[in-house]
Amino acid sequence: MFSYTTRSAIGVGKRLRVPVPVRSLSSPSLPNAPSPEPATTTQAGPAPALATGSPDAEQPSEPRVKEWSQRLRALGEDTRLPRSVQAIYSRPLRRKAEYGLPVCDLQLRSYSVQNVEFFADFAIRAAYYLNLPASGPVPLPRIVERWTVPRSNFVHKKSQENFERITLRRLIQIKDGNPQAVQAWLAFLRKHAFYGVGMKANVWEHDSLDVAKSMDASLPEVEKTLRPHLEQFGQRHDNSADRSIFDVLDSDRFAERKNL
Repeated sequence: MFSYTTRSAIGVGKRLRVPVPVRSLSSPSLPNAPSPEPATTTQAGPAPALATGSPDAEQPSEPRVKEWSQRLRALGEDTRLPRSVQAIYSRPLRRKAEYGLPVCDLQLRSYSVQNVEFFADFAIRAAYYLNLPASGPVPLPRIVERWTVPRSNFVHKKSQENFERITLRRLIQIKDGNPQAVQAWLAFLRKHAFYGVGMKANVWEHDSLDVAKSMDASLPEVEKTLRPHLEQFGQRHDNSADRSIFDVLDSDRFAERKNL
């Protein structure tokens, strides 16, 4: 069968006078068909060694997922990754608190556990590089909210639908930290806030026992700052008088009343 294809191919070869190898389409190969001879080339010098396949390559093994430690070890043998890249696959570094005085409590809230865990890890790493001793993240009790909404009204009131929303929380505490470093840490977290994660921070500032003396020393500066706001106290906005309340109290009219 399919003999007409063989004849047409032979005919084309005769017209073009080009040797065309003919193979019947009914059988995969013909035993009497001439096979083309391989071209041989001569080179001066030793012949290059041919790469031979190993027996392991002939038998493909099942794919196995490697752990991160094995991947890093394999990469470390060939190339060395920067320390900042290697730190991503390790636990975040922490600094030890010396006195244990709480300075800031940061509470993270989210509806997704992946988002809140990722941002908590980011906050711990940022606290380490700002020289802030951080502890946590501590899982807090979940906030569960449920609502029941009628699907329809009037006689279909019994057909209702329930909704639930679970809020996940994590607590990170900063101890023995500089107040300026804590404010810089919170500003950095606000700048690089992660989507779906809310933040709530409680900050405490500690002062020395001589806080009353420092307040008395800053009293003249506070009075100087508040004086422009107290000069027009008790007067109407449309008052055309340029005198302040202190000038009125120091006038002769009020001075006579004081002597009575």
